[in-house]
Amino acid sequence: MIKFFLMVNKQGQTRLSRYYEHIEIHKRTMLEAEVIKHCLSRSKDQCSFIEYKDFKLIYRQYAALFVVVGINETENEMAVYELIHNFVEVLDKYFSRVRKREYRAEDAVKQRCSFSAYSLGQHCIYSNYYLVN
Repeated sequence: MIKFFLMVNKQGQTRLSRYYEHIEIHKRTMLEAEVIKHCLSRSKDQCSFIEYKDFKLIYRQYAALFVVVGINETENEMAVYELIHNFVEVLDKYFSRVRKREYRAEDAVKQRCSFSAYSLGQHCIYSNYYLVN
């Protein structure tokens, strides 16, 4: 099960965050800082799967953008890794050149709508087509 979804730039600024379990705001900030630190400090040669506390982190880097997904231990890592890639491809088609540019803050609303449609109920479905079209 997906616990959270983050999009972060190379400077460590969160561009999009989506949580599927209730976490208090100050704990979210601390969690994001720790997760970002772990992912940004790794080299490209290292594995994109990290065991962290009671969950796993799956991340992919696209130019200046890191996409990080926190999952429970029973979830399939490769399926989530592919989900990240498919989601970025959808954003790339919609926004054009997602993989090659820095995300702007005003894109976050559209990203949130598209990710909600793409992963509604922590399953890969595409139900809110009118929001991302």
